Amino acid sequence: MEASAAVDSSATVAAFEVSNTGKLVLSSPSPPSLREELVGVVGKAFRPRAASGGRAPRCPWALTALQCVFPVLTWGRTYTLKSFRSDVMAGLTLASLGIPQSIGYANLAKLDPQYGLYTSVVPPLIYAVMGTSREIAIGPVAVVSLLLSSMIQNVVDPATDPATYRSLVFTVTFLAGVFQVSFGLFRLGFLVDFLSHAAIVGFMAGAAIVIGLQQLKGLLGLSHFTNSTDIVSVIKAVCSALRHDPWHPGNFFIGCSFLIFILITRFIGRRYKKLFWLSAISPLISVILSTVAVYATRADKHGVKIIQKVHAGLNPSSAKQIHLNGPHTAECAKIAIICAVIALTEAIAVGRSFASIRGYKLDGNKEMLAMGFSNVAGSLSSCYVATGSFSRTAVNFSAGARSTMSNIIMSITVFITLELFMKFLYYTPMAVLASIILSALPGLIDIKEACDIWKVDKMDFVTCLGAFVGVLFGSVEIGLAVAIGISFAKIIIQSLRPQVEVLGRLQGTNIFCSIRQYPVACRTPTVLTIRIDTSFMCFINATYIKERIIGWVREEVETSDGKARERIQAVVLDMSSVVNIDTSGLTALEEIHKELVSLGIQMAISGPGLNAVQKMKVSRVVDRIGEDWIFLTVGEAVEACLTEHKGTALEC
Repeated sequence: MEASAAVDSSATVAAFEVSNTGKLVLSSPSPPSLREELVGVVGKAFRPRAASGGRAPRCPWALTALQCVFPVLTWGRTYTLKSFRSDVMAGLTLASLGIPQSIGYANLAKLDPQYGLYTSVVPPLIYAVMGTSREIAIGPVAVVSLLLSSMIQNVVDPATDPATYRSLVFTVTFLAGVFQVSFGLFRLGFLVDFLSHAAIVGFMAGAAIVIGLQQLKGLLGLSHFTNSTDIVSVIKAVCSALRHDPWHPGNFFIGCSFLIFILITRFIGRRYKKLFWLSAISPLISVILSTVAVYATRADKHGVKIIQKVHAGLNPSSAKQIHLNGPHTAECAKIAIICAVIALTEAIAVGRSFASIRGYKLDGNKEMLAMGFSNVAGSLSSCYVATGSFSRTAVNFSAGARSTMSNIIMSITVFITLELFMKFLYYTPMAVLASIILSALPGLIDIKEACDIWKVDKMDFVTCLGAFVGVLFGSVEIGLAVAIGISFAKIIIQSLRPQVEVLGRLQGTNIFCSIRQYPVACRTPTVLTIRIDTSFMCFINATYIKERIIGWVREEVETSDGKARERIQAVVLDMSSVVNIDTSGLTALEEIHKELVSLGIQMAISGPGLNAVQKMKVSRVVDRIGEDWIFLTVGEAVEACLTEHKGTALEC
């Protein structure tokens, strides 16, 4: 008796579950309001985590907020002396590479050498207490230096008005930091994704070649050079300079000699992992040896270009040089947003690649905050835009860095260099700085990745090629604009023409799939099942979807005239992919329904998303179609249509 009751009860529950799935779809909860979404975002950022044991802190929100902003409060409690020793060695190794690179990148940014070193002092200190990456090395990088010089020089010529040029650089740096902080606070990290991986590969390769061409000025010891960055202008400038301007072959000899030396040490470091430090200190060795050689031979008297005087001491304040209401503020904001996005893209890509090796997760929003505050503080202390460098991060990782303490050690070392050793850089040849920059460029050109992009996605390769050609033959801005334009065109084209598939049932299952992808799937007689493959049915694709569905229905009706057994009696729209819908999409659904009613065909909908269901209810589309014709799954919708019209499913 009890067993019989149990069986009857389970059967009743099963019947209830099957017959009421449509009601489950329509009774889904209302989506959160705008206020609830905003409160949820802030709460997610600062909500304290549940304690694993012991008493909860008295002020959990305050403590969590502090730990969120300053991750050093979390990892600092478990920091050990052994880790500190590793970080000291990594920081010293990092400084030996960072000092000559910073001087070279300052030259690329058309700033005096000390500004590159300033940028390796303050931003790394700020990042060390706010960043979440343990390996990333902060400082000036080649691509951002090129971005600044190529775009700001269109506003002010650094050769004729260096003071105003520096003021614009600091203003751009401040605004870039503000933008980066905003990205982190308001969870706007998706803006970084506007530059796709393919676009970054092409942009970096083009920028590397442009940077390399710019180094011909230092490598050949030219006095006059073009401010343009495209390959045609640079080649013309080189040819013109070689014909008319005096140049000394000693510059070329020094540059090429030390470039070969750096590349050889890098090859040795990669071949023998224990000798990684050799490639790391080779730029510093090059600077020391070349400086001594020029001083000993007085080569500067015979045409070899040298750095000359470099200002020593701690970073001077540049707060008064930041102008947020000047005549060039709009141009600075435009340049700042580009630099902010490029800097974040490079830093997060570098940080995530090394975090995956160490097996921990990088917090993108915290990285944006850390980078932003680093650049805001840097702009107030004579620094320009800083970000994560791949070459220096690789050295930091290989040197055994355990935390951001290595950035602090590097910063202290650079500061000591600024205080004590700047006068020794007077005779450093410009050609050796060019060779140091040239040696870092091969890592920016990833031919293998470009080939892989071609194999996987031809449209992505077009994006990559567009960015590369735009940077190489136009400018940095043109390359970025072309890459973003192609990426958006690709998205728009795919949104305009989403996949609309006819579905069939796999034999012996209740699974419906595309008959184009799976030819073994069988069509159900008298029921046409169609899947709409777009997450947002909106004004841009609603007309196409409507015409495609109505076209198929009319074709089916015309081909089945006179064949009662095959005549379409119902159409099931699988909207399980449709997460949201706008008024144009709702209008298209109504027009599809009216067309089907005029043909005497029943319409059913299965699995619409939460937002789509809510809008269909508010607009009364559900009332027009009928609540009984909204289902959870395609299988239920097909069975209901067959039952309504007393049809039978094709055995397949």
